[in-house]
Amino acid sequence: MTSNTVKAPHARSADKGSPGNRLNSARSPSWLDRLRSTLGLRNGARQPIAAVSQLDHARKLAQALLSERGEASGAVVSRELHEAIGSLAAADRLKFQRFLAAEFTPDTAMLRVAAETYLSAPTAEAAAVLAQAADPPRQELLRRMNMAPGGTSALVAMRKEIAGHLRDEPALKLLDRDLKHLFASWFNRGFLELRRIDWQSPAAVLEKLIAYEAVHEIHGWDDLRRRLAPDRRCFAFFHPALPDDPLIFVEVALVRGLAGAVQPLLVQDTDDEAARNRASLADTAIFYSISNCQDGLRGISFGNFLIKQVVEELKGELPHLTRFSTLSPVPGFRRWLAKQAASTNDAEAVSLVQSGADALPDESLRPRLLDLCATYLTHRATAQEPADPVARFHLGNGARLERINWLGNTDPRGISESFGVMVNYLYDLETIESNHEAFVNDGAVVRSAEVDALLSEHTPASNSGHKKRQAKP
Repeated sequence: MTSNTVKAPHARSADKGSPGNRLNSARSPSWLDRLRSTLGLRNGARQPIAAVSQLDHARKLAQALLSERGEASGAVVSRELHEAIGSLAAADRLKFQRFLAAEFTPDTAMLRVAAETYLSAPTAEAAAVLAQAADPPRQELLRRMNMAPGGTSALVAMRKEIAGHLRDEPALKLLDRDLKHLFASWFNRGFLELRRIDWQSPAAVLEKLIAYEAVHEIHGWDDLRRRLAPDRRCFAFFHPALPDDPLIFVEVALVRGLAGAVQPLLVQDTDDEAARNRASLADTAIFYSISNCQDGLRGISFGNFLIKQVVEELKGELPHLTRFSTLSPVPGFRRWLAKQAASTNDAEAVSLVQSGADALPDESLRPRLLDLCATYLTHRATAQEPADPVARFHLGNGARLERINWLGNTDPRGISESFGVMVNYLYDLETIESNHEAFVNDGAVVRSAEVDALLSEHTPASNSGHKKRQAKP
Protein backbone atom coordinates (compact mmCIF):
# COMPACT_ATOMS: atom_id res chain seq x y z
CA MET A 1 0.00 0.00 0.00
CA THR A 2 1.34 3.39 -0.90
CA SER A 3 0.67 6.63 0.87
CA ASN A 4 -2.73 7.99 -0.02
CA THR A 5 -3.25 11.43 -1.50
CA VAL A 6 -6.39 12.78 0.12
CA LYS A 7 -8.43 14.82 -2.36
CA ALA A 8 -10.40 17.86 -1.32
CA PRO A 9 -14.16 17.21 -1.48
CA HIS A 10 -14.80 20.38 -3.49
CA ALA A 11 -12.82 22.64 -5.81
CA ARG A 12 -11.37 25.94 -4.67
CA SER A 13 -12.02 29.11 -6.60
CA ALA A 14 -9.68 32.08 -6.37
CA ASP A 15 -7.09 30.30 -4.24
CA LYS A 16 -6.91 27.09 -6.29
CA GLY A 17 -3.32 25.97 -6.78
CA SER A 18 -0.46 26.72 -4.40
CA PRO A 19 -1.61 27.93 -0.94
CA GLY A 20 0.36 31.16 -1.43
CA ASN A 21 -1.67 32.44 -4.38
CA ARG A 22 -3.05 35.98 -4.19
CA LEU A 23 -6.17 36.24 -2.03
CA ASN A 24 -9.37 37.62 -3.41
CA SER A 25 -9.31 41.27 -2.36
CA ALA A 26 -13.10 41.47 -2.54
CA ARG A 27 -13.47 39.43 0.67
CA SER A 28 -11.84 39.47 4.06
CA PRO A 29 -9.20 36.81 4.54
CA SER A 30 -10.41 33.61 6.20
CA TRP A 31 -8.50 31.75 8.89
CA LEU A 32 -7.22 29.33 6.25
CA ASP A 33 -6.14 32.21 4.02
CA ARG A 34 -4.22 33.73 6.92
CA LEU A 35 -2.62 30.36 7.66
CA ARG A 36 -1.52 29.93 4.06
CA SER A 37 -0.07 33.42 4.09
CA THR A 38 1.79 32.66 7.32
CA LEU A 39 3.18 29.44 5.88
CA GLY A 40 4.63 31.53 3.04
CA LEU A 41 7.07 33.27 5.40
CA ARG A 42 10.60 32.11 4.96
CA ASN A 43 13.77 33.71 6.39
CA GLY A 44 11.71 36.68 7.55
CA ALA A 45 10.42 37.63 4.08
CA ARG A 46 7.11 36.79 2.44
CA GLN A 47 7.52 34.40 -0.48
CA PRO A 48 5.06 32.39 -2.53
CA ILE A 49 4.79 28.88 -1.06
CA ALA A 50 5.77 27.53 -4.46
CA ALA A 51 9.24 28.86 -3.59
CA VAL A 52 9.22 26.85 -0.33
CA SER A 53 10.10 23.20 -0.66
CA GLN A 54 7.21 20.75 -0.47
CA LEU A 55 8.97 19.10 2.46
CA ASP A 56 9.17 22.37 4.41
CA HIS A 57 5.55 23.05 3.53
CA ALA A 58 4.50 19.68 5.00
CA ARG A 59 6.52 20.37 8.15
CA LYS A 60 4.88 23.77 8.64
CA LEU A 61 1.43 22.29 8.10
CA ALA A 62 2.15 19.68 10.78
CA GLN A 63 3.18 22.38 13.22
CA ALA A 64 0.12 24.45 12.34
CA LEU A 65 -2.18 21.44 12.76
CA LEU A 66 -0.93 20.79 16.26
CA SER A 67 -1.27 24.43 17.28
CA GLU A 68 -4.82 24.89 15.95
CA ARG A 69 -7.60 24.30 18.48
CA GLY A 70 -10.64 24.53 16.25
CA GLU A 71 -11.87 21.12 15.13
CA ALA A 72 -13.37 22.37 11.85
CA SER A 73 -10.25 24.22 10.76
CA GLY A 74 -8.14 21.34 12.03
CA ALA A 75 -9.88 18.97 9.59
CA VAL A 76 -9.05 21.35 6.73
CA VAL A 77 -5.39 21.61 7.71
CA SER A 78 -5.23 17.85 8.17
CA ARG A 79 -6.50 17.39 4.61
CA GLU A 80 -3.93 19.88 3.34
CA LEU A 81 -1.19 18.04 5.23
CA HIS A 82 -2.10 14.67 3.72
CA GLU A 83 -2.10 16.25 0.26
CA ALA A 84 1.35 17.69 0.93
CA ILE A 85 2.70 14.35 2.17
CA GLY A 86 1.21 12.58 -0.83
CA SER A 87 3.06 14.91 -3.19
CA LEU A 88 6.46 14.12 -1.66
CA ALA A 89 8.96 11.79 -3.29
CA ALA A 90 9.89 8.69 -1.27
CA ALA A 91 13.14 10.24 0.03
CA ASP A 92 11.32 13.36 1.26
CA ARG A 93 8.56 11.28 2.86
CA LEU A 94 11.28 9.53 4.86
CA LYS A 95 12.65 12.91 5.92
CA PHE A 96 9.16 13.98 6.99
CA GLN A 97 8.77 10.76 9.00
CA ARG A 98 12.10 11.47 10.70
CA PHE A 99 10.75 14.95 11.50
CA LEU A 100 7.63 13.45 13.10
CA ALA A 101 9.77 11.06 15.15
CA ALA A 102 12.26 13.70 16.32
CA GLU A 103 9.88 16.57 17.03
CA PHE A 104 6.69 16.75 19.11
CA THR A 105 8.24 15.16 22.19
CA PRO A 106 7.03 15.73 25.79
CA ASP A 107 7.96 18.98 27.53
CA THR A 108 10.99 18.00 29.64
CA ALA A 109 10.40 20.59 32.36
CA MET A 110 6.72 19.71 32.76
CA LEU A 111 7.54 16.01 32.79
CA ARG A 112 10.19 16.50 35.47
CA VAL A 113 7.82 18.49 37.68
CA ALA A 114 5.05 15.91 37.25
CA ALA A 115 7.44 13.05 38.05
CA GLU A 116 8.79 14.76 41.16
CA THR A 117 5.26 15.56 42.32
CA TYR A 118 4.21 11.94 41.90
CA LEU A 119 7.29 10.63 43.71
CA SER A 120 6.66 12.93 46.66
CA ALA A 121 2.94 12.16 46.79
CA PRO A 122 1.98 9.09 44.67
CA THR A 123 -1.74 9.80 44.40
CA ALA A 124 -4.07 8.79 41.59
CA GLU A 125 -4.40 12.43 40.60
CA ALA A 126 -0.63 12.89 40.47
CA ALA A 127 -0.34 9.73 38.38
CA ALA A 128 -2.88 11.09 35.90
CA VAL A 129 -0.96 14.38 35.63
CA LEU A 130 2.28 12.45 35.08
CA ALA A 131 0.68 10.29 32.38
CA GLN A 132 -0.59 13.40 30.62
CA ALA A 133 2.83 15.06 30.80
CA ALA A 134 4.48 11.92 29.40
CA ASP A 135 2.05 11.69 26.47
CA PRO A 136 4.02 12.95 23.45
CA PRO A 137 2.38 15.78 21.46
CA ARG A 138 3.12 13.61 18.42
CA GLN A 139 0.19 11.38 19.38
CA GLU A 140 -2.16 14.36 19.41
CA LEU A 141 -0.79 15.41 16.02
CA LEU A 142 -1.52 11.93 14.65
CA ARG A 143 -5.03 12.08 16.10
CA ARG A 144 -5.61 15.36 14.28
CA MET A 145 -4.17 13.94 11.08
CA ASN A 146 -6.86 11.29 11.39
CA MET A 147 -9.54 14.00 11.10
CA ALA A 148 -9.15 14.32 7.33
CA PRO A 149 -11.23 12.20 4.95
CA GLY A 150 -9.14 9.10 4.34
CA GLY A 151 -6.86 10.00 7.25
CA THR A 152 -6.97 6.56 8.86
CA SER A 153 -6.03 4.84 5.61
CA ALA A 154 -3.18 7.30 5.06
CA LEU A 155 -1.79 6.70 8.55
CA VAL A 156 -1.99 2.92 8.12
CA ALA A 157 -0.09 3.35 4.85
CA MET A 158 2.50 5.50 6.62
CA ARG A 159 3.14 2.79 9.20
CA LYS A 160 3.50 0.20 6.47
CA GLU A 161 6.08 2.39 4.76
CA ILE A 162 8.16 3.13 7.86
CA ALA A 163 8.26 -0.59 8.71
CA GLY A 164 10.68 -1.02 5.83
CA HIS A 165 13.05 1.54 7.36
CA LEU A 166 13.05 0.52 11.04
CA ARG A 167 16.18 -1.62 10.82
CA ASP A 168 18.28 1.23 9.40
CA GLU A 169 16.34 4.08 11.05
CA PRO A 170 15.87 3.14 14.72
CA ALA A 171 14.69 6.68 15.51
CA LEU A 172 11.50 5.87 13.58
CA LYS A 173 10.58 3.34 16.26
CA LEU A 174 9.11 6.19 18.32
CA LEU A 175 6.73 7.08 15.49
CA ASP A 176 5.96 3.42 14.86
CA ARG A 177 5.18 2.87 18.54
CA ASP A 178 2.83 5.87 18.67
CA LEU A 179 0.97 4.73 15.56
CA LYS A 180 0.62 1.21 16.96
CA HIS A 181 -0.64 2.63 20.27
CA LEU A 182 -3.32 4.67 18.51
CA PHE A 183 -4.30 1.86 16.14
CA ALA A 184 -4.86 -0.47 19.11
CA SER A 185 -7.62 1.92 20.21
CA TRP A 186 -9.00 2.86 16.79
CA PHE A 187 -9.19 -0.76 15.64
CA ASN A 188 -10.39 -2.34 18.85
CA ARG A 189 -12.92 -5.18 18.56
CA GLY A 190 -15.87 -2.92 19.33
CA PHE A 191 -15.37 -1.05 16.04
CA LEU A 192 -14.96 -4.11 13.83
CA GLU A 193 -17.71 -5.59 11.66
CA LEU A 194 -17.71 -9.27 10.75
CA ARG A 195 -18.97 -9.88 7.21
CA ARG A 196 -19.37 -13.04 5.22
CA ILE A 197 -17.84 -12.71 1.74
CA ASP A 198 -19.41 -14.66 -1.11
CA TRP A 199 -19.53 -14.52 -4.89
CA GLN A 200 -22.14 -11.74 -4.69
CA SER A 201 -19.85 -9.44 -2.68
CA PRO A 202 -18.59 -6.26 -4.41
CA ALA A 203 -15.87 -6.89 -6.98
CA ALA A 204 -13.55 -4.47 -5.15
CA VAL A 205 -13.70 -6.69 -2.06
CA LEU A 206 -13.21 -9.90 -4.07
CA GLU A 207 -10.14 -8.43 -5.74
CA LYS A 208 -8.70 -7.75 -2.28
CA LEU A 209 -9.03 -11.44 -1.37
CA ILE A 210 -6.95 -12.42 -4.40
CA ALA A 211 -4.34 -9.77 -3.59
CA TYR A 212 -4.12 -10.39 0.17
CA GLU A 213 -4.26 -14.20 0.37
CA ALA A 214 -1.02 -15.02 2.19
CA VAL A 215 -1.18 -18.78 2.83
CA HIS A 216 -2.48 -20.52 -0.30
CA GLU A 217 -2.30 -18.31 -3.37
CA ILE A 218 -5.57 -17.69 -5.22
CA HIS A 219 -4.97 -18.25 -8.95
CA GLY A 220 -7.47 -15.90 -10.51
CA TRP A 221 -11.25 -15.59 -10.55
CA ASP A 222 -12.06 -19.26 -11.19
CA ASP A 223 -10.00 -20.31 -8.19
CA LEU A 224 -11.66 -17.64 -6.06
CA ARG A 225 -15.13 -18.80 -7.12
CA ARG A 226 -14.31 -22.34 -6.00
CA ARG A 227 -13.23 -21.03 -2.61
CA LEU A 228 -16.58 -19.27 -2.26
CA ALA A 229 -18.64 -22.33 -3.28
CA PRO A 230 -21.63 -23.54 -1.19
CA ASP A 231 -19.40 -25.90 0.85
CA ARG A 232 -17.00 -23.05 1.67
CA ARG A 233 -17.23 -19.99 3.84
CA CYS A 234 -15.16 -16.83 3.96
CA PHE A 235 -15.44 -14.23 6.72
CA ALA A 236 -13.57 -10.96 7.21
CA PHE A 237 -13.33 -8.12 9.68
CA PHE A 238 -13.91 -4.62 8.33
CA HIS A 239 -13.51 -1.19 9.95
CA PRO A 240 -15.77 1.83 9.23
CA ALA A 241 -12.75 3.90 8.17
CA LEU A 242 -11.79 1.25 5.54
CA PRO A 243 -15.23 -0.01 4.49
CA ASP A 244 -14.13 -1.95 1.39
CA ASP A 245 -10.73 -3.10 2.61
CA PRO A 246 -10.69 -6.24 4.83
CA LEU A 247 -8.38 -6.23 7.83
CA ILE A 248 -8.16 -10.02 8.10
CA PHE A 249 -10.09 -12.89 6.55
CA VAL A 250 -10.44 -16.61 7.10
CA GLU A 251 -11.33 -19.31 4.57
CA VAL A 252 -13.31 -22.33 5.79
CA ALA A 253 -14.05 -25.71 4.21
CA LEU A 254 -17.11 -27.71 5.33
CA VAL A 255 -16.12 -31.40 5.28
CA ARG A 256 -16.69 -34.74 6.93
CA GLY A 257 -13.96 -35.80 9.31
CA LEU A 258 -10.71 -34.03 10.12
CA ALA A 259 -9.02 -32.93 6.88
CA GLY A 260 -5.30 -33.72 6.87
CA ALA A 261 -4.23 -32.35 3.47
CA VAL A 262 -4.86 -28.97 1.92
CA GLN A 263 -4.61 -29.80 -1.79
CA PRO A 264 -7.99 -31.63 -1.89
CA LEU A 265 -9.59 -28.54 -0.33
CA LEU A 266 -8.23 -26.39 -3.16
CA VAL A 267 -9.28 -28.65 -6.06
CA GLN A 268 -11.55 -26.97 -8.60
CA ASP A 269 -15.17 -28.14 -8.56
CA THR A 270 -17.77 -26.03 -10.30
CA ASP A 271 -20.79 -28.20 -9.42
CA ASP A 272 -22.69 -26.05 -6.92
CA GLU A 273 -25.33 -28.71 -6.29
CA ALA A 274 -22.67 -31.24 -5.27
CA ALA A 275 -21.07 -28.59 -3.06
CA ARG A 276 -24.40 -27.86 -1.33
CA ASN A 277 -24.81 -31.58 -0.71
CA ARG A 278 -21.34 -31.79 0.86
CA ALA A 279 -22.16 -28.83 3.10
CA SER A 280 -25.35 -30.52 4.31
CA LEU A 281 -23.41 -33.68 5.22
CA ALA A 282 -20.42 -31.92 6.78
CA ASP A 283 -19.64 -32.38 10.46
CA THR A 284 -16.39 -30.38 10.56
CA ALA A 285 -15.39 -26.81 9.71
CA ILE A 286 -11.75 -26.60 8.65
CA PHE A 287 -10.09 -23.18 8.89
CA TYR A 288 -7.44 -23.61 6.22
CA SER A 289 -6.25 -20.06 5.57
CA ILE A 290 -6.08 -16.93 7.71
CA SER A 291 -4.60 -13.82 6.08
CA ASN A 292 -3.82 -10.46 7.65
CA CYS A 293 -4.39 -7.81 4.99
CA GLN A 294 -2.90 -4.58 6.34
CA ASP A 295 0.87 -4.50 6.90
CA GLY A 296 0.41 -1.15 8.60
CA LEU A 297 -1.60 -2.88 11.35
CA ARG A 298 0.97 -5.55 12.22
CA GLY A 299 0.98 -6.23 15.94
CA ILE A 300 -2.72 -5.41 16.26
CA SER A 301 -4.44 -8.72 17.00
CA PHE A 302 -7.62 -9.58 15.11
CA GLY A 303 -7.27 -13.32 14.51
CA ASN A 304 -8.24 -14.52 17.98
CA PHE A 305 -11.53 -12.61 17.83
CA LEU A 306 -12.14 -13.64 14.23
CA ILE A 307 -11.85 -17.40 14.74
CA LYS A 308 -14.02 -17.48 17.86
CA GLN A 309 -16.73 -15.32 16.30
CA VAL A 310 -16.73 -17.35 13.08
CA VAL A 311 -17.16 -20.53 15.14
CA GLU A 312 -20.24 -18.94 16.73
CA GLU A 313 -21.56 -17.83 13.32
CA LEU A 314 -21.11 -21.31 11.84
CA LYS A 315 -22.74 -23.00 14.83
CA GLY A 316 -25.73 -20.74 14.39
CA GLU A 317 -26.01 -21.28 10.64
CA LEU A 318 -25.08 -25.00 10.54
CA PRO A 319 -25.98 -26.66 13.86
CA HIS A 320 -24.96 -30.08 12.50
CA LEU A 321 -21.28 -29.04 12.66
CA THR A 322 -19.66 -30.66 15.68
CA ARG A 323 -15.97 -29.92 15.21
CA PHE A 324 -13.99 -26.76 14.42
CA SER A 325 -10.36 -27.19 13.48
CA THR A 326 -7.58 -25.56 11.53
CA LEU A 327 -5.35 -27.13 8.92
CA SER A 328 -2.23 -25.11 9.54
CA PRO A 329 1.33 -24.86 8.22
CA VAL A 330 4.43 -25.32 10.40
CA PRO A 331 6.63 -22.55 8.94
CA GLY A 332 9.46 -22.82 11.46
CA PHE A 333 9.97 -26.59 11.44
CA ARG A 334 12.81 -26.94 8.93
CA ARG A 335 14.67 -23.92 10.41
CA TRP A 336 14.38 -25.41 13.88
CA LEU A 337 15.62 -28.80 12.71
CA ALA A 338 18.58 -27.13 10.98
CA LYS A 339 19.53 -25.46 14.28
CA GLN A 340 19.16 -28.75 16.13
CA ALA A 341 21.38 -30.49 13.59
CA ALA A 342 24.06 -27.79 13.86
CA SER A 343 24.08 -27.73 17.66
CA THR A 344 23.93 -31.48 18.33
CA ASN A 345 25.84 -32.88 15.35
CA ASP A 346 22.97 -35.33 14.97
CA ALA A 347 23.82 -37.15 11.73
CA GLU A 348 20.22 -38.16 11.13
CA ALA A 349 18.97 -34.59 11.61
CA VAL A 350 21.68 -33.30 9.28
CA SER A 351 20.63 -35.83 6.66
CA LEU A 352 17.00 -34.78 6.97
CA VAL A 353 17.76 -31.08 6.61
CA GLN A 354 19.93 -31.76 3.59
CA SER A 355 17.33 -34.02 1.98
CA GLY A 356 16.26 -31.19 -0.30
CA ALA A 357 13.86 -28.31 0.12
CA ASP A 358 12.03 -28.98 -3.14
CA ALA A 359 11.59 -32.74 -3.18
CA LEU A 360 8.90 -34.81 -1.45
CA PRO A 361 10.44 -36.66 1.51
CA ASP A 362 10.59 -40.42 1.23
CA GLU A 363 7.87 -42.39 3.01
CA SER A 364 10.55 -44.09 5.13
CA LEU A 365 11.18 -40.73 6.83
CA ARG A 366 7.59 -40.39 8.02
CA PRO A 367 7.98 -41.77 11.61
CA ARG A 368 11.08 -39.74 12.39
CA LEU A 369 9.83 -36.48 10.87
CA LEU A 370 6.46 -36.70 12.62
CA ASP A 371 8.23 -37.47 15.90
CA LEU A 372 10.54 -34.49 15.44
CA CYS A 373 7.64 -32.20 14.52
CA ALA A 374 5.76 -33.28 17.65
CA THR A 375 8.85 -32.46 19.68
CA TYR A 376 9.17 -29.08 18.00
CA LEU A 377 5.55 -28.16 18.64
CA THR A 378 5.41 -29.34 22.26
CA HIS A 379 8.74 -28.20 23.70
CA ARG A 380 8.48 -25.39 26.21
CA ALA A 381 8.62 -21.98 24.55
CA THR A 382 11.43 -19.71 25.69
CA ALA A 383 12.67 -16.26 24.72
CA GLN A 384 15.68 -17.86 23.04
CA GLU A 385 13.70 -20.51 21.17
CA PRO A 386 10.09 -19.38 20.72
CA ALA A 387 7.33 -21.71 19.67
CA ASP A 388 6.39 -21.94 16.01
CA PRO A 389 4.61 -18.66 15.17
CA VAL A 390 1.45 -20.40 13.91
CA ALA A 391 1.45 -22.75 16.90
CA ARG A 392 1.95 -19.83 19.26
CA PHE A 393 -1.07 -18.07 17.74
CA HIS A 394 -3.48 -21.01 17.97
CA LEU A 395 -2.25 -22.40 21.31
CA GLY A 396 -2.36 -18.90 22.75
CA ASN A 397 -5.98 -18.66 21.59
CA GLY A 398 -6.84 -21.84 23.49
CA ALA A 399 -6.77 -24.43 20.70
CA ARG A 400 -5.59 -27.99 21.25
CA LEU A 401 -2.78 -29.58 19.22
CA GLU A 402 -4.90 -32.33 17.70
CA ARG A 403 -3.04 -34.07 14.87
CA ILE A 404 0.19 -33.84 12.84
CA ASN A 405 -0.33 -34.76 9.19
CA TRP A 406 2.22 -36.35 6.85
CA LEU A 407 2.40 -34.58 3.45
CA GLY A 408 -0.47 -32.27 4.30
CA ASN A 409 0.90 -29.66 1.88
CA THR A 410 2.88 -30.87 -1.12
CA ASP A 411 3.37 -27.53 -2.85
CA PRO A 412 6.95 -26.15 -2.95
CA ARG A 413 6.42 -23.76 -0.06
CA GLY A 414 5.03 -26.50 2.18
CA ILE A 415 7.96 -28.82 1.38
CA SER A 416 10.60 -26.13 1.91
CA GLU A 417 9.18 -24.96 5.24
CA SER A 418 8.07 -28.17 6.91
CA PHE A 419 8.76 -31.19 4.66
CA GLY A 420 5.05 -31.01 3.76
CA VAL A 421 3.85 -31.53 7.33
CA MET A 422 0.64 -29.75 8.39
CA VAL A 423 -1.15 -29.58 11.74
CA ASN A 424 -4.73 -29.60 13.02
CA TYR A 425 -5.44 -27.28 15.95
CA LEU A 426 -8.87 -28.04 17.45
CA TYR A 427 -11.08 -25.26 18.84
CA ASP A 428 -13.36 -26.72 21.53
CA LEU A 429 -15.32 -23.84 23.05
CA GLU A 430 -15.67 -25.68 26.37
CA THR A 431 -11.90 -25.95 26.89
CA ILE A 432 -10.56 -22.85 25.11
CA GLU A 433 -10.16 -20.85 28.31
CA SER A 434 -8.34 -23.56 30.29
CA ASN A 435 -6.09 -24.39 27.31
CA HIS A 436 -5.21 -20.71 26.93
CA GLU A 437 -4.34 -20.40 30.63
CA ALA A 438 -2.16 -23.52 30.50
CA PHE A 439 -0.15 -22.23 27.56
CA VAL A 440 0.19 -18.62 28.69
CA ASN A 441 0.95 -19.34 32.35
CA ASP A 442 3.35 -22.28 32.16
CA GLY A 443 3.99 -23.01 28.48
CA ALA A 444 2.00 -26.24 28.58
CA VAL A 445 0.78 -27.46 25.20
CA VAL A 446 -2.55 -29.23 25.49
CA ARG A 447 -2.48 -32.06 22.98
CA SER A 448 -4.38 -35.15 21.94
CA ALA A 449 -3.39 -38.72 22.78
CA GLU A 450 -2.48 -39.17 19.10
CA VAL A 451 0.13 -36.40 19.26
CA ASP A 452 1.42 -37.62 22.60
CA ALA A 453 1.98 -41.07 21.08
CA LEU A 454 4.32 -39.55 18.48
CA LEU A 455 6.75 -38.44 21.16
CA SER A 456 9.33 -41.18 21.60
CA GLU A 457 12.68 -41.90 23.21
CA HIS A 458 14.17 -39.53 20.62
CA THR A 459 12.55 -36.58 22.37
CA PRO A 460 15.35 -34.30 23.65
CA ALA A 461 16.03 -34.19 27.38
CA SER A 462 15.15 -30.49 27.37
CA ASN A 463 11.54 -31.49 26.80
CA SER A 464 11.40 -34.20 29.45
CA GLY A 465 10.43 -31.72 32.15
CA HIS A 466 7.62 -30.33 30.05
CA LYS A 467 4.26 -30.46 31.76
CA LYS A 468 2.04 -32.71 29.65
CA ARG A 469 -1.61 -31.76 29.61
CA GLN A 470 -3.18 -34.50 27.57
CA ALA A 471 -6.71 -33.91 26.39
CA LYS A 472 -9.31 -36.61 26.71
CA PRO A 473 -9.42 -38.71 23.54
